[in-house]
Amino acid sequence: MSTLATWLTTATPASRGQARAGRLYRGTLELLSNRLAATGIAIVVILVLVAIFAPQLATYPPDLQNLQDRLLPPSNDHPFGTDNLGRDILSRVIWGSRITLTIILLAAVTVAPLGLAVGIVAGYSGGLLDRVLMRITDIFMAFPRLVLALALVAALGPGIENAIIAIAATAWPPYARLARAETLTLRRQDFIAAARLQGASHARILVRHIMPLTVSTILARLTLDLAGMILIAAGLGFLGLGAQPPTPEWGAMVASGREYLTQQWWVATMPGAAIFLVSLAFNLIGDGLRDVLDPKAARS
Repeated sequence: MSTLATWLTTATPASRGQARAGRLYRGTLELLSNRLAATGIAIVVILVLVAIFAPQLATYPPDLQNLQDRLLPPSNDHPFGTDNLGRDILSRVIWGSRITLTIILLAAVTVAPLGLAVGIVAGYSGGLLDRVLMRITDIFMAFPRLVLALALVAALGPGIENAIIAIAATAWPPYARLARAETLTLRRQDFIAAARLQGASHARILVRHIMPLTVSTILARLTLDLAGMILIAAGLGFLGLGAQPPTPEWGAMVASGREYLTQQWWVATMPGAAIFLVSLAFNLIGDGLRDVLDPKAARS
């Protein structure tokens, strides 16, 4: 183990791969040294484990109805109580973690790459292409994200798949703006001019030189935005435009429990607390990543 740590922390790496592994190792240690970020990581790890082992952790099927046990308060048999149809809320929250994790993963692999690609192409090309891409970006940014997502889901139809599409379609513009701003600065640097003189193509410059230098900023922004994406997905579910019954989606569970909030508070509070904790976790991780990837911001 000490040999591996020495290899990762050496001041004279023998290869590009070793240098990248060393930066990743040091960045991970710095991130974990931040208590709030470490707390956020722990919550996300728990979310992943709960989603993976949902069949083993849930004591009841998520859609099992028992009207004789409806609206029971938290107890040993039902730690989170039961809802208006007698379904165990803890089991439904556990199974709902899979839907939340799916939203997070699909949003991460669609939103950031799309915004990154549009931004670096616009910033590097300039001219007419830059103006066209940025005006399209402005059109999407002119609408509040939730309102635009509601409009898209209303057009596509309710469902978790359409909700993810709507979230992805409304969340990419800030990443395009951010990537464009980074690219405008990078394209004037001497190393880009040197790459051109060596005969590097535009595609190679974008992929090998500019994109790696913008990914860190995009990653920090994505981690912070994931909390907002979770809230938008929960909002769509709350309005009946996301996952459809009897799917145990947290936003839909809050919606079904709002009419019992004054008497049977646990029906809406338990899934609402899950939404809060996961959103808080990604905000904490995002703050920690921002400090690690941008030391100037940490010192200011």
